Amino acid sequence: MLCTNSAEARNDLHDFSIKSALSSPVAKQKVQPNIHLYFGNQKYPRIQKSFGKFSTSKKTNAFNKSDQQACERAFLSAVLQLQRKARNLGANAIINIKSNYNRIETSSRKKFKCAAGNIIAGVALKGTFVKTKGH
Repeated sequence: MLCTNSAEARNDLHDFSIKSALSSPVAKQKVQPNIHLYFGNQKYPRIQKSFGKFSTSKKTNAFNKSDQQACERAFLSAVLQLQRKARNLGANAIINIKSNYNRIETSSRKKFKCAAGNIIAGVALKGTFVKTKGH
């Protein structure tokens, strides 16, 4: 007899607030204010130098967390990884940041995409690393 548990395969795609995720106490401590983040088509200062496009995919333990808690944690991990890369390149901003879950780009100023299951939640982001004038 073959038994399956459909709950094990849960992989729900959500949209969560960027503002909420970046307003958490942990985000306020860890996000680097000198590497500016511009989501979707947000306006940004004039570009002095472009370092190219980069992406990251981060997963986090979702066990015993709400989908929103797990997704915000994965989102923060992805943002921090992008900021580390930007700092290493000499960039001071990441522009046109988009969700890139399953390599499907979704551009939004306000929301990010996250897939959440019973055990794992994941976020994929991509953006263009630049040095802007005025930062």
